Amino acid sequence: MKVKKEISTVAIVGRPNVGKSTLFNKIIGHRKAIVNNTLGLTRDRNYNMASFRERDFLLIDTGGFEPSPDNDIFILVKEQAKLAIEESDVIIFLCDGKAGLTGEDIEFFNQIRRTGKPTIVSVNKIDDPKHSDRIYEFYKLGCENLMSISAEHSIGINDLLEKVCHFLPDSEQTTDEGKKIKLSVLGRPNVGKSSLVNKILNENRVLVDDRPGTTRDTIDTYFKRGDSEFLLIDTAGIRKKGRVSDVIEKYSIIMAKRAIENSDIALILIDAIEGITAQDTKIAGYAYEAGRACIIVVNKWDMIEKNSTKKESFTKEIRNNLKYLSFSPVFFISAKTGEGISSLLSSVEEIYQEYYKKVRTSELNSILQKAWERRPPSLYKGKAVKFYYSTQVKSAPPTFLIFVNYSKEIHFSYKRYIENRLRDEFAFIGTPLRTVFKERR
Repeated sequence: MKVKKEISTVAIVGRPNVGKSTLFNKIIGHRKAIVNNTLGLTRDRNYNMASFRERDFLLIDTGGFEPSPDNDIFILVKEQAKLAIEESDVIIFLCDGKAGLTGEDIEFFNQIRRTGKPTIVSVNKIDDPKHSDRIYEFYKLGCENLMSISAEHSIGINDLLEKVCHFLPDSEQTTDEGKKIKLSVLGRPNVGKSSLVNKILNENRVLVDDRPGTTRDTIDTYFKRGDSEFLLIDTAGIRKKGRVSDVIEKYSIIMAKRAIENSDIALILIDAIEGITAQDTKIAGYAYEAGRACIIVVNKWDMIEKNSTKKESFTKEIRNNLKYLSFSPVFFISAKTGEGISSLLSSVEEIYQEYYKKVRTSELNSILQKAWERRPPSLYKGKAVKFYYSTQVKSAPPTFLIFVNYSKEIHFSYKRYIENRLRDEFAFIGTPLRTVFKERR
């Protein structure tokens, strides 16, 4: 069995707009956190694996910390930053070299000092050697580990990471516990995505607020359930295009689509109070077109007045509006009370197996040959369309290549018939299927 190193955690903290997300993106090697000059853009803790000199660690980007914020969103951001500090092994305290040392920097650093954790003060935005003297005033913090960097221009990043690795705890050996089930949480703003994530994790790892658009970045969180490991991706609420006038919200939609691409299974949340909307169908369409396994999750079910037919009628409405997701199970939950969440997670594990299922070639050919004989496709120019051979060419989603003599005239309805026969035999619950007809040369 493979072994891997115990993962240490490094948090990037600091005042708003000092360049935390830019540094985060540079270290992980790609653009994940949204970068913009807007104050307080990053609100949640943003997690991603990073590596330097063969040392792996979990990197956390946090929201800008303000000791005395004027609004309740910043109070929640401050709480998220504190939680990141608590779970970290090493802290990168980022300051703005252009703005200089501020009273907020001093107050924040004093709070970090009380934790006793290894802390590196990184003075950012030192883009030119002639500005190197800007670092001197930061010695007032009394921190031995002080260095200048430019996150934007990748100056001093390697030196910073050398210092980080010096403070990382000694690695331990643990067994490799298998692949992680990558699970994205999708939905319109305010349907309860972050509340569901928090209920699953049983901790306030993701900021929760009752106004639309609170989550902007995609937030990756690891957790275990029994023997299964999960990577949970909470995404920004996807709004109608007409309402996305702000560049930040446009970035959020891009990030949400990337989250779909990076996941195995998409949880598509629907508001039980508002019912299914056109925007819900569009969001579900994104996941379906990306070929992801899908589970439809009706949230806030605790707030609905129940009767004996309520679930049945709601399910029928979903099936009528999301006909292309007829293979997806529907769960009725409450992210607030936890109702239905255990069953939902059990289904996630089962659907993951379906998503990666492989069918033996001999069995596949036998099933499809019988389907062909029972209902052959329409004639092509008066000639019969013959079935030669089929094989599964990939999983995630299961994709089947079928060789015939005439492929261009295979109608969509016949493809659907073949897919239904495959589902009758092999289930493939929750996962889309792909069938490709190709002429044999």
